[in-house]
Amino acid sequence: MSAIVLNDKMEKASELALPESFSGINPHNLYLYVKSAQAAQRANTAVTKGRSDVRGGGKKPWAQKGGGRARAGSRRSPIFVGGGKAFGSQNNRNYDLKVNKKQKKLALNFALNEHAQNGTLFIVDNIEIASGKTKDAAAMFKALNQRDTLFVKSLLDEPTFLAFENLHQTYVVESNELNAYLAANYRSLVIEKAVWETLTSEAK
Repeated sequence: MSAIVLNDKMEKASELALPESFSGINPHNLYLYVKSAQAAQRANTAVTKGRSDVRGGGKKPWAQKGGGRARAGSRRSPIFVGGGKAFGSQNNRNYDLKVNKKQKKLALNFALNEHAQNGTLFIVDNIEIASGKTKDAAAMFKALNQRDTLFVKSLLDEPTFLAFENLHQTYVVESNELNAYLAANYRSLVIEKAVWETLTSEAK
């Protein structure tokens, strides 16, 4: 598999072969990382009141015997309107899923290899919009002819960030923010050459 190297006009200039370690990775590594990333995004704000949290219920509703009705000890019981919720949601649940460092790396390499197979992994010398204008960023994105794109810079400057901020089909991050979830979430990936060299050198 190879990544497509682009020139300044975002046209194909050459190709760069991916390290052999990028192939043959079990896709389950990507599944685990994506599952972990999505779990971490859960707000965990859903909460309901149990019978011990509801007001009232101090008096026994009716006599234990003689009324022909089932026995009841409190209006706070879940069977009554206004009573507590049985087995309701609580906001003390921990959704975190542990993923090992090795699995995170394998997941990212698998995602990069998938992009290479689909012809949607691009390498450029520099990603920079010095003007800070959205129209210049839009022109770069349009030249790629992709549905949506993740741009990865070694160091993100403010003009480039502002230029891409209002383009909903694109997202720009620094190299330390790149992960398998982001890589898999976009249909194409544009990486600066310096960042790519770091990624491939770590894979060897």
